[in-house]
Amino acid sequence: MNHLKLVIQREYLTKVRNKSFIIMTILSPIIMIVLIAVVGYLSQLNKNKERTISILDETGVLQSVFNNTESTTYEHLNNLNLENAKMLVQDQGHYGLLYIAKTDSISDIASNIKFYSQDSPSLTLISNLESKLERKITDLKLQKSGVDMDKLRASETKIDIAQESFLGQETSKIDNIVKLAFGGFAGYLLFMFIIIYGNMIMRSVIEEKTSRIIEVIISSVKPIQLMMGKIIGTSLAGITQFLAWVILGGILLVIMSAIFGIDIVNMQGQQQEMMQQAMENPEGQMAMQNVVTAIYNLPLINLTIAFILFFIGGYLLYSSLYAAIGAAVDNETDTQQFLMPILIPLILAVYVGVFTVIEDPHGTVSTVFSFIPLTSPVVMLMRIPFGVPIWQQLVSLGLLVGTFMFTVWFAAKIYRVGILMYGKKPSYKELFKWLKY
Repeated sequence: MNHLKLVIQREYLTKVRNKSFIIMTILSPIIMIVLIAVVGYLSQLNKNKERTISILDETGVLQSVFNNTESTTYEHLNNLNLENAKMLVQDQGHYGLLYIAKTDSISDIASNIKFYSQDSPSLTLISNLESKLERKITDLKLQKSGVDMDKLRASETKIDIAQESFLGQETSKIDNIVKLAFGGFAGYLLFMFIIIYGNMIMRSVIEEKTSRIIEVIISSVKPIQLMMGKIIGTSLAGITQFLAWVILGGILLVIMSAIFGIDIVNMQGQQQEMMQQAMENPEGQMAMQNVVTAIYNLPLINLTIAFILFFIGGYLLYSSLYAAIGAAVDNETDTQQFLMPILIPLILAVYVGVFTVIEDPHGTVSTVFSFIPLTSPVVMLMRIPFGVPIWQQLVSLGLLVGTFMFTVWFAAKIYRVGILMYGKKPSYKELFKWLKY
């Protein structure tokens, strides 16, 4: 394996010095931050838009519902009929007119409410109006039925069931959210890393094969050394690109914040003020305590070690398959028939993790897929925050490593023959023959 280091070095330097690699390393965070900043800026403009809504309440019992906010002003109209009110609102350029028709019964009010506007109104605004009116009309109905509203409010009870394991470990509902967030991030990161840099490995093999450079290289380097060198070298280039994205993204975020007038210091001050208000509220204190408890209960050391091992194992497993595909074909068009069998278990792992692990992390489906090597890197990473026995993690990791070694042997067989094959589109039957050479 004396040449492995040289192959890794060559592959790494070739990648990081490539113009397209450098351009995408610089442009990707710029495009992402610009999009985020523009969307945030436009959303801020939309939120800061001041709206005046006229209220024509012929019942006279719902006026107290509407209180002005920073972005919405409610103007009550009196002694006007509907047609005159509509003309007045149009002339003044108000956002819309909420019309509450007079009815004989409180029960009929809900079916006699309309909102008039020049354009389609905001969905959020309509939902907000509906929520206010629903609560008020419900209270009016209860009062008419003789219900004491003060006693009714006092009788409302909020239930928050305390959770504790048989070993005495306290948990809460928010634990599942925090655990899913950690597991989902780990699984999604691995998924994207495999897709992006696995394709990079495959394209690299195809380029060298079509340019006939591979014929010179293979004369002094074993195929398995060349394949492993490409995988490791490309992985290091990917890590370098990822770190560059983080650094550039942080710098650009500060620059774009200044351009769009976002005061980061002020935002931090507002967050601290909101945090202080939440801490003064008993419910806010409980919510913050549950979040801290959920993070404290996470097996952080186990998560870190497992993330590194399963991330590396999963990436190497799929990368070897991508390299084998690149060696078997002459162009990217021919790779489609071979990529689908690789992507299906990877996509399946994400769906199983999202839709099964959160509901039943220790169920049969979640457990089985966390042992299957092609899905275990994603599913097991999503299960670990929920508490997976060490022996299961070790068994899953052992199966993953064993499958990787077999895959490397399998891929090296295809790689050894495929890199010297030109002008013929291989089939699965042809690949099976190559394994016998």
